[in-house]
Amino acid sequence: MSKTQPTTELQTLLNELGNMWPLAKGSLTFVRKPCIRPNCTACRSGRKHQAILFSFTKRRKRFCRYVPTYLEPLLRRALANGRRLEERLVELGEELLQRYRQQRG
Repeated sequence: MSKTQPTTELQTLLNELGNMWPLAKGSLTFVRKPCIRPNCTACRSGRKHQAILFSFTKRRKRFCRYVPTYLEPLLRRALANGRRLEERLVELGEELLQRYRQQRG
């Protein structure tokens, strides 16, 4: 297999990746948090304010980032695509091992 010219399998995978965009790995969580306003009725009553957090791991550390409501659908799609990509990578690993075993005879 030449490194300079992509094989048909590589081109197929690249096309699949293009169809999977956007990609992300992590999770979304809905939480209730207090705000910074001193006399907020929602916070005083204990209801607080709903927020969406994106949790992910980076260099073995866990991080959470606030997600604006309008970005939730995009991030949900990216997470679903990320899961699909992980499944595809597992399939490719199985195919690679099977092909190697067939070549060895």
